[in-house]
Amino acid sequence: MVNERDRFANIRNIAMRIANAFCVALVGLSVIGTVTAYAQTDKRSQYSGTAATVVDDKGNLRVPSDYRTSYQVLGSWAVAKDDGPGSKDLHVVYASPGAIAAYRKDGHFPDGAVLVKEVFHAATGQMTTGIVSHADTLVGWFVMVKDSTGRFPGNKLWGDGWGWSWFDAANPRKTTSTDYKTDCKSCHIPAQGSDWIYTDGYPVLKR
Repeated sequence: MVNERDRFANIRNIAMRIANAFCVALVGLSVIGTVTAYAQTDKRSQYSGTAATVVDDKGNLRVPSDYRTSYQVLGSWAVAKDDGPGSKDLHVVYASPGAIAAYRKDGHFPDGAVLVKEVFHAATGQMTTGIVSHADTLVGWFVMVKDSTGRFPGNKLWGDGWGWSWFDAANPRKTTSTDYKTDCKSCHIPAQGSDWIYTDGYPVLKR
């Protein structure tokens, strides 16, 4: 009987040692995975924080997946129809967390600030308040990232203190822009004096 108890005790000790070794291995793999993830994050972007999820290490931009829930609404624009009442397009602009507070404090957008503009075709109809236009079909997004240090001098989508990219609604991760000077900047020339941003349309920025 004693031998039988000893045999079971030895089996239990061996099983416990195997289990402990397995747990140590899992912890080690977890640590390695975490370090690798941080290293990959550092490699993906020259930015930190919110901008790091929008810009990769080559300066390619993407539409942030969480901008509707984690960003702040900056303002909106209505583009009038060419004929008849109402709007043909509606633009809704979001700013990354902290960008509005920083602008209200210093009078400019901080390095790494991200602006996302949704562009919708509008639908117009009669409602109880009169003829009303509302957002209907998403056309795409325009994304800008503030760059105060000239991080990507060889990338044609960066310059004049910003990264610039348009994204069609079908693909928020692949821009159709090739050169910000020809694809983006021309629309912003009237706003050159306010760092290329039409700040007059955003009352929330006023102190």
